Amino acid sequence: MVRAMTENPAATTTAGLDLTDYAVLITGGTKGIGRVLVERFLGWGADVMTCGRSEPEQLPTANGRIANFTAADVRDPDQAAALVDATVEAFGGLNTVINNAGGAPPAEAATASPRFSESIIRLNLLAPLHVAQRANYHMQSADGGVIINIASVSATRPSPGTAAYGAAKAGLLSLTESLAVEWAPKVRVAAIVAGLIQTEQAELHYGDQESIDRVAATVPLGRLGTPEDLAQACRWLASPLSGYVTGSSIWLHGGGERPAFLDAVDG
Repeated sequence: MVRAMTENPAATTTAGLDLTDYAVLITGGTKGIGRVLVERFLGWGADVMTCGRSEPEQLPTANGRIANFTAADVRDPDQAAALVDATVEAFGGLNTVINNAGGAPPAEAATASPRFSESIIRLNLLAPLHVAQRANYHMQSADGGVIINIASVSATRPSPGTAAYGAAKAGLLSLTESLAVEWAPKVRVAAIVAGLIQTEQAELHYGDQESIDRVAATVPLGRLGTPEDLAQACRWLASPLSGYVTGSSIWLHGGGERPAFLDAVDG
C-alpha cells in the first residue's frame, strides 16, 4: 500500500511528520548512515526498499518490521531503473527516494587513475541521476513525490584528497536545482549538505577518539553530526510539512567549520 500525497497539508501540526504507509527507497541502506536512515523510516511507519551490490546477513529492522532489499549497483543505469521498478511493484507506488549511496576513499588528484575518478563520479553524481529519472517517471504518473539527494560540504569548499568526490557532490547540488525546475509541480527535489558526520567508521576519516574530539571542537555546535541528525532532516523533507521546499538544500553542518584565518590571528 502506498500513501497518497496530500496537496494542502496542515503545515502547523506535527501530524504532518507521520510517514505511515509511505513507500520509500533509500539507496545504500545496508550499512553506515544509510542503515540508520532505513531503520528510522521503518520506525516512522514507512515501507522501505534499500539496495546494495549484495544482500547483507541481516537487513535493517525497526519495531518488528524489516526492510525490503533489491540487489543493485546504482552506477549501472539499467540496474538503477530496475531497483525503482521493484520498489513500485513491492509497494504499489513510490512517495520518497533518498539518494544516499555515495562516498570515496582518499586519493591524491595528481595520481588518481582515470578509472578511479570516473567511478567516483558515477557513484556520487550519475547514480543519483539514474535513480531520480526512473523515480520521476513513476511519480509523474501518480500523485507526485519527493527526491532527496545526500550531498556534502565537500561540494562547497576545497576537498583536498577527495577532489573527484567534491566535484561530483557539487554537480549533485546543481542537478538538484535543475531537476526541481524540470519536474515541478508534482515532484519536489531537495538536497542535504551534510557536514562532518560521526559513524562507526569515524576513525578511518578523523583518527582516534582524541583526534575526533579535536575535530568536533572546531564545529560551532561543539560536536560532529550524527546519522540521527541526517535522518530527522530527511523525515521533514519527505513529509508534507516541507511542501514548499524544492530546488534548495538544507545545510546540516552544525554551523560549519571555523575559518582558518581566525586561528592565524589568535596565534
